Amino acid sequence: MQGGERYNSVSDYLKSEFGRKTVKLSIDAGFTCPNRDGTAGYGGCAFCSGGGSGELASHVSSADTDYSASISDQIGRLSEKWPDACYLAYFQSFTNTYAPVDVLRSRYYAALDDPRISGIAIATRPDCVGDDVLYLLEEINRDHFMWVELGLQSIHPDTLTAMNTCYTYEDYEKTAEALISRGIRVVTHLILGLPGETQEMMLESVRKVCSLPVFGLKLHLMNIVKTSPLYRTMPDYVPFASIEEYVDLVVRCLEIIPPDVTIHRLTGDVPRRILVSPEWSYRKRTILNMINSELKDRDTRQGAAL
Repeated sequence: MQGGERYNSVSDYLKSEFGRKTVKLSIDAGFTCPNRDGTAGYGGCAFCSGGGSGELASHVSSADTDYSASISDQIGRLSEKWPDACYLAYFQSFTNTYAPVDVLRSRYYAALDDPRISGIAIATRPDCVGDDVLYLLEEINRDHFMWVELGLQSIHPDTLTAMNTCYTYEDYEKTAEALISRGIRVVTHLILGLPGETQEMMLESVRKVCSLPVFGLKLHLMNIVKTSPLYRTMPDYVPFASIEEYVDLVVRCLEIIPPDVTIHRLTGDVPRRILVSPEWSYRKRTILNMINSELKDRDTRQGAAL
């Protein structure tokens, strides 16, 4: 483990890679999603917010590839806390490979050409990475630090159907393998607390994802937000009865994740103004402190149960 931590945090990994604190600058480059425009479905994934899980991103026009003002604004707000940081451009909102490849190229390189940007992270769906996109990502990966985030959420087909994802685990596996075979880092998103899933089902998703040599994992706490379809159909749903129950599950997940996998997230992160439940999930620092304390109290760490 880096930095003496009990799990392999991406923060420590990036500090080792770049020699200093490295921060992601969230960019909304104006993309949409095939599960919203009718190509794959309508309405979006049931858990997804109205902003495509990008409420914290900096918004720009879909036709605008001048990110300098957005980058400057975010760096300005972050520089007091981290005056000597490196920065990654994080294409976060909606599906960031869902456009013609020439459009993708112009938007990615618009960020990479900014001298303040040291690399790029691209979040997308597993069914939106065709061969032409793979070639572009392979090209970028040769000359720039990059990872690609794939929103899987669960390996269980009934869950994916119920959540209206309009993609399958097989879509994910095919895309993850294609990226990994090209030397591209893959970060996989899983949601803990999806309706109908037991804790053992969630652990099965972690085990299955880790059977591939993924670079990183994001474990999201299931947040019910006012702008999601799930809130309209299940307004009273509460994924975990308490912080303690959630912390226990996260520790069990960490114990079955190989030590070399970087951990990018261990909870949720949504604006409090749209949060419905769990009512305690906005207490991000508290949750992370409790996870660290529980790891220490149990004298356990990432990969301990492998």
